[in-house]
Amino acid sequence: MDARTVLTHLRDKKNLSDEEITWFANGLATGDVTDAQAGAFAMGALLNGLSEPEKVMLTLAMRDSGDVLQWDMPGPVVDKHSTGGVGDTVSLPLAPALAACGAYVPMISGRGLGHTGGTLDKLEAIPGYRTDIAVAEMRKIVGDVGCAIVSASGRIAPADKRLYAVRDVTGTVESIDLITASILSKKLAAGLENLVLDVKVGSGAFMKTADDARALAQSLVKTANGAGCNTSALITDMNQPLAASLGNALEVMEAMDLLTVGHAETPMAQVTVALGGEVLVLAGLAKDREAGDAMIREVLVNGRAAEIFGAMVAAQGGPADFTDNWRDRLPSAPVVRDVFAVQKGRVLEINGEALGLAVVHLGGGRLVDGAAIDPSVGLSRVVRLGEVVDEYTPLAIIHAASPAAAEQAAQAVRAAITVGEGEVTPLPLIHERIA
Repeated sequence: MDARTVLTHLRDKKNLSDEEITWFANGLATGDVTDAQAGAFAMGALLNGLSEPEKVMLTLAMRDSGDVLQWDMPGPVVDKHSTGGVGDTVSLPLAPALAACGAYVPMISGRGLGHTGGTLDKLEAIPGYRTDIAVAEMRKIVGDVGCAIVSASGRIAPADKRLYAVRDVTGTVESIDLITASILSKKLAAGLENLVLDVKVGSGAFMKTADDARALAQSLVKTANGAGCNTSALITDMNQPLAASLGNALEVMEAMDLLTVGHAETPMAQVTVALGGEVLVLAGLAKDREAGDAMIREVLVNGRAAEIFGAMVAAQGGPADFTDNWRDRLPSAPVVRDVFAVQKGRVLEINGEALGLAVVHLGGGRLVDGAAIDPSVGLSRVVRLGEVVDEYTPLAIIHAASPAAAEQAAQAVRAAITVGEGEVTPLPLIHERIA
């Protein structure tokens, strides 16, 4: 078998065999497939598409190109994946909440991508927290605590790592078929039995339209179930930030406020409950979604989820007293100032992507690969759609490293939030469920 034959079949819209896909994925991992051949494969998949069996096989082949974790736990092994948004800190309260309900959660997460924040970057705002830990240590933490949130090792789906890098420079990132295989190969390498997907739609998401979000959600759900992982998806709104804060330490504060104070009616809490209830039903820990939602809500309010989060932080190198003293443990920016609209009126539109990029330019994200992040900077108390703002009600509070950076961010915030006359009806948080 050789790459030229595989690429010719893909070019001519002939169905690739399981053997061809497996060989090509292994070649990506070993280097037997060149960058040029990988780019040709990505372009062929983008232009001609992959059939459902081909997507399943590519997902499994890329999963099996590296280590695949195996678990022997007394409860179901579950996880959640979000396609990315702004102010989306759901993973932090959700992982311990699921663990408090009897699930085991080996959550392999990523860093910020474009305008969206990364779970690992947020957790690393906690002093000492280690995301890069060995599989044996992660296995012990998951067994002892119930959850761990870590980075992927170099041995998790190396074929996807190679193909992803090629897609990034060949104009093929947008392929839903390759997005599907990329997301799921890494998630399934964690040895999951049940998975819930949070597919974001709106101005702050990668998928801007309902049709695009639905197509991705359906592709992910069909392929994951075809690959043997019990999966469903929720399409959730990202036409405004999910939480009122954007930025790594600030978003951790939002998560801790939910865990320790138990505010169960905020938008972030509602999405956390909905996703958690969904996966509890998939895992057989709740009889229906209403019961699952109630279980998640209870452990958020009674402090059990906060207790498990604190144990996870301590096990991964963070402060042992973080749950009790998180306000004193997280970094704060030296410059904090309000930003006001240029006119009084109602918030009619929020460009979430622009707000996310404002945080990146403050230093809260990466403009080049490998750049250092300032965990203290960002935005807090961001207004929501429909709110009335005036000279006493700011659009947001800016947390910056310098006055100049704060002024630049203020201009970006004003440009991202449309204020005027009229009414606006925000869309529901949960748009659709894909089973």
